[in-house]
Amino acid sequence: MTTGMSGDLTGPRTRSSRSTRQQLLRFTLVGAAGFLVDAGALMLATKALGLGLYSGRVFSYLCAATFTWICNRRFTFTSDEQDNRFIQWLRFLGANAIGGGVNYGVYAALVTFTAVGAAWPVIGVAAGSLAGLTFNFAASKFWVFKRA
Repeated sequence: MTTGMSGDLTGPRTRSSRSTRQQLLRFTLVGAAGFLVDAGALMLATKALGLGLYSGRVFSYLCAATFTWICNRRFTFTSDEQDNRFIQWLRFLGANAIGGGVNYGVYAALVTFTAVGAAWPVIGVAAGSLAGLTFNFAASKFWVFKRA
């Protein structure tokens, strides 16, 4: 391990930790952009395409999930992996579906079993979102884009 001019450690573990933090930041930003794609696609589906609220939501979710998969593949977890892209996309959808369950489960547990969660359900939403984000990031890093 060496020290740089600023005196901070620049060993492999430190570089790996920095890389993971950068990936988490990118993953979060891609997710925020994905929300905008999701909302826009829902408006398009219901207003322009005439889909209902439920079928429109399926359409918008698939648009957003595909957008975030492409962005995460390109900008967050760049690798030389030559996996079948369709299989990778399916893994991404599956991982995010489980992450959605984690999100909802944490929310439901807090609003059901804690007084503060029942009084302030937004706390459950925040905790669920954080848990889902954490799960989705780990699943994407170590399973979907496993060599990144």
